[in-house]
Amino acid sequence: MCARQGGEWRPLRDSLTGQSVNSVIAREGVILAGTRQGVYRSDDEGRTWQEASAGLTIQHVRWMAYHPDHSDFELAGSEPAGIFVSRDGARSWRACPEVEELRQTGGWYLPYSPEAGCIRGFAIHGQRAYAAAEVGGVLVSEDGGETWRLAPGSQGKPISPPVEYVHPDVHSLLVHPSSPDRVLAPTGGGLYRSLDGGATWDLIYRCYCRAAWQNPLDDRHIIFGPADFVDRNGRIEESLDGGREWHAVSHNLNAPWPRHMVERFFQAGDELLAVLSDGEVLITPLENQTWRHALSEVRDVRAAALLA
Repeated sequence: MCARQGGEWRPLRDSLTGQSVNSVIAREGVILAGTRQGVYRSDDEGRTWQEASAGLTIQHVRWMAYHPDHSDFELAGSEPAGIFVSRDGARSWRACPEVEELRQTGGWYLPYSPEAGCIRGFAIHGQRAYAAAEVGGVLVSEDGGETWRLAPGSQGKPISPPVEYVHPDVHSLLVHPSSPDRVLAPTGGGLYRSLDGGATWDLIYRCYCRAAWQNPLDDRHIIFGPADFVDRNGRIEESLDGGREWHAVSHNLNAPWPRHMVERFFQAGDELLAVLSDGEVLITPLENQTWRHALSEVRDVRAAALLA
């Protein structure tokens, strides 16, 4: 557990000792952590934890999200790929069987694991929700995350897509606050953009990537973590025109990094954090790109959340 104190991020305490945490979310004084052994809940800022996995038929949780408009509405994505919904603060979970059916019929897989794909990202805008399936594609929900189907511009199979389809190796998703139809998808084949709710996609940067951030006030402003391949020559770049032109913003970090890359971006107030695939954390003010290392004494960071 870490906190921002006096403008700097510092570790506060060890928590969930012995657990491999993949994702953490926090709201209304409650912290939820997704681990290889299920979901854990803390009501005291991480001092103590209770297991919160009732109904999880798959224990390996890869990503979690709160619905921004509904208190105590949580989503969990698993490996093998499944989506679980909770309406009571993670005290119980319900599986979405249609996701398991899509996984099986589509032949989803993971190149680094024998499991059949995973869900490693959610993006929610009102009643529209999106989920990133690796290696499977983009899922969409029109009822806030209760039921799911393939986005029209996603084949749902781990094969090279035709033009206007998203790459199936989807690592995360962003939906812009201005419209539920404006979506970004960092994938194993590059950064894709959809302006019609996932019906069609444009490849705006060909590379391997897992993470992007989009300015909530200006969707043309994108900060992005491309690499040449998995954990090869990772770097941070920025576009101010919606992806037509890019420029490097990680010069002072001796990037590109030969053996790691950006795993996730996370906005915390007026700062942006980058969690790297080697467990390091970088931070910059949003008003300018002056990245620096943070939490140098902490190793193997995998996720971040802001407890309000």
